[in-house]
Amino acid sequence: MAGELSSKEAKVNLLGLSRKKMEAFFLSIGEKKFRAEQVLKWIHHHRVDSFDEMSNISKSLRELLKAKAEIRGPEVVSSHFSEDGTCKWIVRVASGSCVETVFIPDNGRGTLCVSSQAGCSLDCSFCSTGKQGFNSDLTVAEIIGQVWVAARHFGNVPAKMDRSITNVVMMGMGEPLMNFDNVVDAMDLMMDDLGYGLSKRRVTLSTSGVVPALRKLSEVSNVSLAVSLHAPNNELRNQLVPINRKYPLDQLLDAIHHYMNSLTDSKRVVTIEYTLLAGVNDQPEHARQLVALLKDVPCKLNLIPFNPFPHSGYERPSNNAVRRFQESLQLAGFNVTVRKTRGDDIGAACGQLVGNVMDKTRRSERYIAARQI
Repeated sequence: MAGELSSKEAKVNLLGLSRKKMEAFFLSIGEKKFRAEQVLKWIHHHRVDSFDEMSNISKSLRELLKAKAEIRGPEVVSSHFSEDGTCKWIVRVASGSCVETVFIPDNGRGTLCVSSQAGCSLDCSFCSTGKQGFNSDLTVAEIIGQVWVAARHFGNVPAKMDRSITNVVMMGMGEPLMNFDNVVDAMDLMMDDLGYGLSKRRVTLSTSGVVPALRKLSEVSNVSLAVSLHAPNNELRNQLVPINRKYPLDQLLDAIHHYMNSLTDSKRVVTIEYTLLAGVNDQPEHARQLVALLKDVPCKLNLIPFNPFPHSGYERPSNNAVRRFQESLQLAGFNVTVRKTRGDDIGAACGQLVGNVMDKTRRSERYIAARQI
């Protein structure tokens, strides 16, 4: 269409460029590499989206940047605030779908839960995100843009909230390792001093067990690792986490050992996430099987009582059942915590994120049809 930029003329979104890629961009337009440091600070430290605000850059360079580049974050559709201080942003990405980002303040710690895909292709049976089907991988700008958006909006949230992002967890919508390159670049920006300066211990990637990608991750990153396990044996995990049929527990455990052995700090451990479903995986025999399965894994366990969503077919276990399961693991010597339910009044609790996914897989259509039977 006349007047539109061709693909060759399309502006580069600087929000999604890592330090190396930002340096390469400036070299490509005939500028020195040090410009990358200046612009990265303006974008991520000062969170500007206008080149005119970059006061330490010459007017001529600002005009060149306007012609060749842009700083464009995802569109914020709405913001929601929970009684417990949790905040949820719904943001629209380029595909037209909406994803959700959640900020959880807790005793001086501010954890941002970031999405990596619009929808999810893995269809874990107890997760509402999976029921939305899958639309697209998020770009680097759309992933790091969630951090950028949250940081920009803290001036508008209730004063009682802790406004500091101290931790980022890739535990939002999607399977991060299915969007490998973009997620790695975004995490690099989170940890870069010119980005958000977070420690490798404070950036966590959570995976359901994409084994080849987990092995590849050990070659390019040293972020903290969390694994969504949810079952202590293959038969049950095949039902709850379908990717287990492709990469069963022995392969997953081997990949976990491989990743942890690649880290230089021998004291670091993997977080094992285990959603407790009443009468499904919360029985004493499941606790015993879990103890046997993880006996040689350097880990801590995070138990997550199921957060209900409509027509899931699952129920939340009683507090007594959760406590008994936790005590069984603790008696075996494991460090075990029970995740607090936060933000469930705004649909922001673990497993409840849905967004608005333009489903390419038709899974959401089939799920809706099944509910009507």
